[in-house]
Amino acid sequence: MATRSPTIIQPGGEDVDHATLVTWSGLLNGDNGARVTLTDFPDRTVQIVGTFGAGGSVSFEGSNNGTDWAVLTDPQGNAITKTTASLEFVTETPRYVRPVVTAGDGSTNLSVILFARTPR
Repeated sequence: MATRSPTIIQPGGEDVDHATLVTWSGLLNGDNGARVTLTDFPDRTVQIVGTFGAGGSVSFEGSNNGTDWAVLTDPQGNAITKTTASLEFVTETPRYVRPVVTAGDGSTNLSVILFARTPR
């Protein structure tokens, strides 16, 4: 069980101005991503890719105090807990966000990519 640091870039350019891309990679069974704060970016879409392995599952969580975490939801009210590759809009905008790999096996190796932007 490890906490994986993300790579954070601000792509810039006409098509992604006012945006940030956060990538947690190498997430294994039991790992979590280090929390990030993106309070200036209320529009958030999370993409989950990689090898899930047997029973692999990852949740995307949020917290306002950095201690107590809850699974975030999509616009339909479904928890963002995935067992296959997916792309979801995140409804809530808490102070902190992070991915957590909640299940899997020795082949589980996931990346969680968060695109966050400020509406124009």
